[in-house]
Amino acid sequence: MKTPYTAVLAAAAVVVVLLLAEAELSTAVTCSPTELSPCVSAITTSSPPSRLCCSKIKEQKPCLCQYLGNPNLKKFVNTPNARKVASTCGTPFPKC
Repeated sequence: MKTPYTAVLAAAAVVVVLLLAEAELSTAVTCSPTELSPCVSAITTSSPPSRLCCSKIKEQKPCLCQYLGNPNLKKFVNTPNARKVASTCGTPFPKC
């Protein structure tokens, strides 16, 4: 009888670990285009992106498709320089 109880306990522990890992992976990102303000000079003047810019691009990556869907933001986000900055920062530009 100990084997089924141990197996159930082990399975429950695995489920808890998986749920905790999933919760950590799905931390919500607040989509705010103003978070990309450290990248303005890199995008508009072709200067190298700062570390802060790169961290913000990586942070906002899940939001880029949303920004591309907004006509007011698309002009800023969907430019060759913006793509170059994202690439330089090691963040592949999304295909939306």
